[in-house]
Amino acid sequence: MNEMIVTDEEAGMLAERFLQARIPAAPLSYLRKLLKSGKIRDPQGPLSMTKPLASGDRIFLPDSARLRELRNASEQRSPSIIYETPNILIVDKPAGLATHAGEGHDEDNLTDRIWQCMKDQGERFRVAPIQRLDLETSGLTMFGKGKKSCSVLGQMMMTQPVTKTYLALVSGKMDESGILVSEIPAKGKLKKAETAYQCLAANSRASFLRIVLRTGRQHQIRRQFKDIGHPLFGDKRYQGPKADGLNRLFLHCGQLEFTDPFSHEPVSIRSELPAELNRALKKFGLTI
Repeated sequence: MNEMIVTDEEAGMLAERFLQARIPAAPLSYLRKLLKSGKIRDPQGPLSMTKPLASGDRIFLPDSARLRELRNASEQRSPSIIYETPNILIVDKPAGLATHAGEGHDEDNLTDRIWQCMKDQGERFRVAPIQRLDLETSGLTMFGKGKKSCSVLGQMMMTQPVTKTYLALVSGKMDESGILVSEIPAKGKLKKAETAYQCLAANSRASFLRIVLRTGRQHQIRRQFKDIGHPLFGDKRYQGPKADGLNRLFLHCGQLEFTDPFSHEPVSIRSELPAELNRALKKFGLTI
């Protein structure tokens, strides 16, 4: 049998809610069936459906292939929360997951996953993204908790310095550092786009860059590097080359820096480069 230990935060929950929070991919009807049949147990026997759980309680799950699959699916769906305050969430978004609902992404997106996670913890507010990453991009994404927080954070994005640092692999050898300035179509108009970069490692085939956005146009990094003849690896939309063994865009939001508008404290959050991107760097013979 597989064992779960009830945490301090979970104390007081009934078994049904505890299992829903721990295994969100499992249908409620399936969890109820396991409980009613006595297959989920504690050291005294079948787990009670009416007795509140206590911190430190041991819960034993049956060794079931379906339950293992549901637990694995639940772990994959749980958002990776990097930073949290009463007003702010910063989450590590995986590549291939949309930030919010939209065409083709109504059933699964990061915003809905976070909302479900908050709901499972007994929180009643909604969350909304303050800054969005492209579907193919991974890394740090900021969310506001509730309407008031979202309004304050949205204003912060427009009026205060917020430093967004990305890591990217582009084709060809780049200069050590530089600033790209161009005009990019945005809402039917041409708008100035400015991007600073530093080359961390390079050879004749590829350059690994640290990139800081000075403006925030849609697809800014991808457009500008494509326009100068150095498209990002894995960028199908902007004719980027394919990297051996990498089935995604090589673009990761690795750092957010800002002053918390609620506490007025400086905040600097980092996200490590995903394993598949590290493997791609090694295949190119690039180290940092």
